[in-house]
Amino acid sequence: MLVGMHPHQDGPLARLRRGHEDLVLDLLRKHGPLSRAELGQHSGLSRTTLSDIVAELIESGAVVATAPGAAPRRRGRPVEALTLNPSAGQAIGIDFARRAVHVSAVNVAHEVIGSASEPHDPGLPWEERIALAERLVGTLADGALRLGALNAIGVGVVGPVQDPDSGLAQPCPSTDLPALLRKRFEAPVLVDNNTRLAALAEATWGAAAGGQDVLYLRLSHGVGGGLVVAGSLHRGAYGLSGEFGHIAVESGDGRCSCGATGCLETVASVGAVLAAYRRAGGHADGLAALLGALEAGDPVALRTLEAAGTHIGTVLAAVCNAIGPGVIVLGGELAAAGPPLFEPVERALRAHIMPISRDRVDLRPAALGEAGGALGGIALVLRESPLLSHYPARPG
Repeated sequence: MLVGMHPHQDGPLARLRRGHEDLVLDLLRKHGPLSRAELGQHSGLSRTTLSDIVAELIESGAVVATAPGAAPRRRGRPVEALTLNPSAGQAIGIDFARRAVHVSAVNVAHEVIGSASEPHDPGLPWEERIALAERLVGTLADGALRLGALNAIGVGVVGPVQDPDSGLAQPCPSTDLPALLRKRFEAPVLVDNNTRLAALAEATWGAAAGGQDVLYLRLSHGVGGGLVVAGSLHRGAYGLSGEFGHIAVESGDGRCSCGATGCLETVASVGAVLAAYRRAGGHADGLAALLGALEAGDPVALRTLEAAGTHIGTVLAAVCNAIGPGVIVLGGELAAAGPPLFEPVERALRAHIMPISRDRVDLRPAALGEAGGALGGIALVLRESPLLSHYPARPG
């Protein structure tokens, strides 16, 4: 946390003033640029007290006033925005996906510094993944990112991430990963499930921005998701929320990575859909070829996506009946199929959801793409979103 650069005495009034300073700084850290009126609303401080605190923080260099926008206002003076000094600190988000590393960086004024991604073999050792992340971070801002100034790193990983004291096994070296990243970047580390972080990003800045009850489903090489319930990101007991890919959809022989059979992931992941297309006589060496076949109107490809979309919509309806979201966001590589996937999802959703809810749930494509997990990691670090007001997050 930034602090003023002036000396303080340690009396009750000085401690009260420091508390007011910390409150203002924390609000700017969480919400980004705010007007003085908005700061007053959020802080509850009187206009006089707030004016004194802001003046001192500006004088110390901890806070800067940005120029008003060029748009004309109907009356009164243009409103300036107050923000943390952009040079005072930075935050990085890293998404360690199954087959790629994605990184993003912002400064404490919530200005995006840059994003970068690079695919890799799914069996790449963790030390090499971390080295790849460090190299990608080094490309941001034309290599001018000052790693020594980093405030924290928010990290997304595949699979459940439990509390350190839960006693449950981790699917990745989560107990070692924060230590390895701290050593590389010399900054505190927060780790969470990357799909849940993508849900946070979509509900904060993306397709469901402002939504109070949001269901996010990512259809990638795995299938998972996240929930925003009553305005807060839901983590669940032991960090096990959002594992929609392991809801059973059929009693077939498809063996899931979790050890069960018939999970949604066995019929709706990228690999499962490609395998189904090939079994039906289609020819595609990867997702790009399948998407090309869909665009060309290949009936085998269309039937394959129809089957997958029907399974997806059925599962979404079951979750909707239990949770009652207002918005469903579909993301991940398979969502690039567009209408051939979304239309059967919509049909199955409407067929299985309670009739009273059919016109109250909005199905939308994700808006943030590959950067979603990394941006969610940044939101986790900055605590920018009220969606995190009751969300546990511990420095690694």
